[in-house]
Amino acid sequence: MVKQTTDRRVAVLIAPGLEEIEGLTVVDLLFRAGIPCDTVAITPERTVTSSHEVTIVCKRSIDDEGFAFDDYDMLVLPGGIPGTPNLRACEPLCAEVVARAEAGRPLAAICAAPSIFAELGLLKGRRATSNPGFQHVLAEQGAELLADEPVVVDGNLITSQGAGTAMPFALEIVRHYLGDEAVERVRAGVVL
Repeated sequence: MVKQTTDRRVAVLIAPGLEEIEGLTVVDLLFRAGIPCDTVAITPERTVTSSHEVTIVCKRSIDDEGFAFDDYDMLVLPGGIPGTPNLRACEPLCAEVVARAEAGRPLAAICAAPSIFAELGLLKGRRATSNPGFQHVLAEQGAELLADEPVVVDGNLITSQGAGTAMPFALEIVRHYLGDEAVERVRAGVVL
């Protein structure tokens, strides 16, 4: 068992049709870094099926009795289709994302999911990236698009391009909490 390195907890929001690599890579690398992380279903059921028909049993659901977004320091939105539209359709999640952005609290999204930040008006004048198929949404909503960057950090927001950038994305979340030394330790542990 890896020793816990922070009291801050991260929620990876799991929607039907997510790109599982983008969600589970974050969970795996945060575990290796000792950062508490929960998979949280946006559905009443904790069992969610990914875009590639992989079944994920989440630790919690946003519909669980006693669930509170405030239990988490950071929210992570994996991409995928129809995962991203399903996240976007989750009104409690979108309201929480807006409130956190306004408060300067940390948020992260990968692949198509940064388009949710853009559609909610959170990327105006902010540096960001996303899957190439969704970069137009960011640009149309006033983001400073860094189209060729695999991961972009702008203050409290971390965005990334897709499944192939899931490890660098997760490592930026590790860096957010624990710094460069922890990133190098985790990177060495996964032989990256």
